[in-house]
This record gives sequence, structure tokens and C-alpha cells, in this order.
Amino acid sequence: MKRSRPTPHPQRVALHNEIHARPPEAMSAPLAISHMVMVGDAQEREASRAHVAALLRDHHLPQPDAQSTHIRMDLGAFRVRWELHTEFVTWSFSRPIEADGFGEREPVTALDAVPNEWLGQLPGQCLASMHLWVLPTQALGSNSLVKHVLNEETLVASTVADGHGEVYTDFAIHADGFSRMVLLAGSIAPRRLGRLVQRLLEIDTYRMAALLGLPAAREAASVLAFAERELAELAGAIRVAGRHEEPQLLDRLTKLAGQVESQYAGTHSRFSASSAYFELVDRRIADIAESRLAGLQTIGEFMDRRLSPARATCEWATRRQDALSQRVSRISNLLRTRVEIEQQQSSQALLAAMNTRQGLQLKLQATVEGLSVAAITYYTVGLVSYLAKGAQGLGWPWSAESTAAVAIPVVAFAVWWSLRRLHSKVFND
Repeated sequence: MKRSRPTPHPQRVALHNEIHARPPEAMSAPLAISHMVMVGDAQEREASRAHVAALLRDHHLPQPDAQSTHIRMDLGAFRVRWELHTEFVTWSFSRPIEADGFGEREPVTALDAVPNEWLGQLPGQCLASMHLWVLPTQALGSNSLVKHVLNEETLVASTVADGHGEVYTDFAIHADGFSRMVLLAGSIAPRRLGRLVQRLLEIDTYRMAALLGLPAAREAASVLAFAERELAELAGAIRVAGRHEEPQLLDRLTKLAGQVESQYAGTHSRFSASSAYFELVDRRIADIAESRLAGLQTIGEFMDRRLSPARATCEWATRRQDALSQRVSRISNLLRTRVEIEQQQSSQALLAAMNTRQGLQLKLQATVEGLSVAAITYYTVGLVSYLAKGAQGLGWPWSAESTAAVAIPVVAFAVWWSLRRLHSKVFND
């Protein structure tokens, strides 16, 4: 009976296979490898997929999957390995060579077997390129290696793979635009040799990718220096500014904050990527398990000494941006608080003045109400007097003056009581 299974996550297979992404290949010496790192935008990186597909089509090989990020294929005269990364594309070409006579003349490379016209149309811009030769230990001596392949002045070497191999490089760009490295494989097993070669290529790849943050850090330095001077001037101006100057200072500070945040947003991803690449370089150097050869620097020592200033510059730019952003924020909050306090004080003064005016209005209103009682009483008593004169003819016993005199207090009280009731009703509602 077939057992039912729970619904799988849509990304389960992809995430599971990520652990097998870009696996190393088993290798055997002697071997020539040419490695290139091509940087480009998303369109150029995607165009590289079509470019490798064209190469496979020309050799009557199956086309790659449209979603693949890693392709390796044997084309007969050479092998090709294509990898799509977040910011760049790596191309690795390899082919067997003859170890006899290596170092006695200009060495052959893997690119000698790659179609030149197709190679010249690789999408993107070349950030790093290296020729790596994997040879048996007994293939040559260090003297011929230095004489025909590497520069003695900048030679860096070490034993790797726990002493089972030796690696030599000069970290120099030669006339063909490629750097060079020679690995004496010794008794390293094919799979371990493939992992070692991949680590050595990744050291050079991630080293150059990490250094992409250095120009951005140098460019940011001038912007940060101007922003720091502007912030210092604003801080001094805020300390002695009058109330009428604060809106202009706040406007300048807001523009400075926008400039700082814009520059931070434009470089933060670059500095974060460089930091990650520097860490990858450290890990790959640790992975090759190198130790010193007498009288020569190891790759780790060379990288630590030469990359430390660039790494420190990128980290310093990041810290400086963070510190400047925090300072701008603090001063902005301080100035806004000051403006708000002054606005509150102005509001309180305005409310006090309004209360004073309201008190005066109430007093004036009371005075007006008293005058209104007198005026209404006067006109009402006048009407009563006229009414009494007319009523005398009908037998009214009192004179008009007597009637008016008696009506005055009654009318005045009635008018006053009516106004009080109206006043009480209006204010209570």
C-alpha cells in the first residue's frame, strides 16, 4: 500500500540541493586551468547563460536548463565550468597538458584550446583572471619555475593540504592580462585536489570582489569629510542662534541628513558585500591548510598584510557613516526639541494673553449687561407711563408719574432676572 506524505514546501528541493551547489570536480595532474571573473548587471549575467549555451550548441551538446546557475561540460579539447553568482559570473576552462619541459619556456594555457572569437565576446567586464597549472611535484624545480613563469621579487609560496602539496604565485598581472599560480599536487587524491583547486580559485575571486568596496570607501571619504565639517558648523551655529534663525538652521540640517542618508544607502550594500567577501577569503585560506616554505611568505600572510589596509578602509567608512548618521540625528532631535519648546512657550504666552482678554471681555460684558438692564428698564417704564396716561381716561386712579415710579423697580428686577436666566442657560449649555 502506498503511504501518503505531507505536502512538501515549494522550495524544499531547491533548498535541499543548495548543499550540493557548485561541487568540486575530481582532478589529476598535469592540468592547465584558466579562470575568469566577469562582472556585469543582471542583463549581462543572464546573457552569459546564452553565451555558454551557444558554445555547447556549437559542439552539439545538450542545452543548459533555463534556471541553472552552474554548468560544467566536457567539450573534448577542454572542459568548461560556468557559475552564476549574485554580482558576477565565473568561467573556468581546463585541459590536460604535458608536464615535461614546463617552466623552460612560456607555458601553454587552457585558453589556447578555447575558440578565440567566442572568448572575446564574453558578456561583462573582467574583474579577475588567472592561469593555474596543476603539476606533479617532480615536474620542475623552483628555479625554472621562477625563471619562466613567476616573478621572483613578489613570489609567495607555501605547502598546502597539510603538507601534501605546494603552491606558488606572485599575485602579479602578466603581459596577457592574467595572474599566475602553480600547484605541485604531490600525492593529493583527485577529489581533494579538485577541492583544493576550487579553494585557490575562490581566494583570487573573492579577493577581487572584496576590493570593489575600496573605491567606494575612498569616494565616500570626501563626501563624509564635507558632511562632518558642515555638521560641525551647524552645531556651532545652533548653540548661538536666535529664534528667528532656527528655521533656516533646521532646513540646512534636514538637507544634510538627506545627503548623508542618500550616500549611506548608495554604499551600504557595497560595503556589506565587501565584508562578506573578506570573510570568505579568510575561510578559503584556512581551508587550504597551508604552512610556511623556508624564506617565503604564505598566501595567508601576504593576504593579511596586503588586504588589511583595504579591509580597514571599508570598515572605517562604514563606521564613519554610522557615526555621522547618528550625530546628524541627535543634533536634528536637539534642534527640533528646542524649536518645539519655544513654540510651546509661545503658545503658553498666547493662551495667557487670551485668558487676560477673556477676563476683560467678561468684565466688559457685565458692565454692558448692567447698562442693558438700565436701558431696557428706561424704555419699558416709558411705555408704562404712556399706558397709564391713556388709562386715566378709563378710570385708572394713579397718575402717569406715580405709575412709572412704582413700575421702575418691578421692571428693573424682571429685566435683570431675565438676563441672568439667559446668561445661565447659554453658559450651561
